[in-house]
Amino acid sequence: MDYAVIMAGGSGKRLWPLSREKRPKQVLKLLDGETLLCRCFERLRPIFDARNIIVMTNAGYVDIVRENLTELPYDNVIAEPAVRDTAGAIGLVSTILAKYDPDATIAVVTADQIIKPAEVIQQAIRDALVFVKNNPENMITFGIQPTFASTLLGYIKCVDAQKYPGCDNKIYSVEAFREKPDEERAKEYIDTGRYFWNSGMFVWKAKTILNNLAKFLPESSEPLAKIQAAWDSPNQQQVLAEWFVKMPKISIDYAVMEKAEKVYAIKLDCQWLDMGSFAALADIITSDDARNIVVAGVSELLDCRNSIIVTEDEGHLIAAIGLDNMVVAHSPDATLVCPLNQAHRLKELLELVEQRSGEKFL
Repeated sequence: MDYAVIMAGGSGKRLWPLSREKRPKQVLKLLDGETLLCRCFERLRPIFDARNIIVMTNAGYVDIVRENLTELPYDNVIAEPAVRDTAGAIGLVSTILAKYDPDATIAVVTADQIIKPAEVIQQAIRDALVFVKNNPENMITFGIQPTFASTLLGYIKCVDAQKYPGCDNKIYSVEAFREKPDEERAKEYIDTGRYFWNSGMFVWKAKTILNNLAKFLPESSEPLAKIQAAWDSPNQQQVLAEWFVKMPKISIDYAVMEKAEKVYAIKLDCQWLDMGSFAALADIITSDDARNIVVAGVSELLDCRNSIIVTEDEGHLIAAIGLDNMVVAHSPDATLVCPLNQAHRLKELLELVEQRSGEKFL
């Protein structure tokens, strides 16, 4: 059977104070009153029954995820008791699904991406499901056609595009994964025409990714086996809490994808955005005549330009004079004001906030 897994565990510190430890970026209502999580779920519904969509998140987000996705069965939200990066989350959901459906095919997507038009990723997922069912030892990832030489994204080198029966998209062989390059190297990648941005989305058989984890990350085998054996038993949560923390903390790219041989890709020609910062809003929200990005119910800007003004409180007035290349982000108990070119220092700022105020504002 086919399943979709939404990865929704990230907190999104670069969107503080809107995103918090108990209210992650994927549930912020920045898209015409909708959340990234809801948009992601809606993209999957034409392909998967809601009963076959699973959300992986951390324990602190379970309630807010269920509030956002009321169509999702209660038990389809799985809480990771500790942060163990994507290899841990993917291993956990795969071992659970494999217990009940040894032939399960899984599409792994992330909750914090904007993809337009949705039909592009939907067709790509359909093609990937067909390809993996016919080639069960192979794994598919999705590469984004680059629009500029980004130094903030990883790349995948794809070669030898082939047409496969039942697939609209061509399937590429993945020759290499590359980490975030410097600007010169990124331009070289773009010029070759063989490199795509790494989307962090995948399709594979549950048993295939588990076999690869056992091969390339053998320390994961015992914890996953213990968790699988105890799942749906009276001591499920106890075993999960005891053994999941023993999973290595590593991404699936480092753990498996960069080492595995049978990795293929489908190229996505679409508008794609990893919603990781305030600056990213400029790519999805139309600016005013002075190039201000405003997400607010009420605002009055006098002689402001090139600035980002954000609040989810539709009744809260944000008024500003003379701002230039600034960020103003308002939440009920905290407000961020900083130059756009200093927004990358948010992690440093949050360390100060934690030192002086504890976790109250985190």
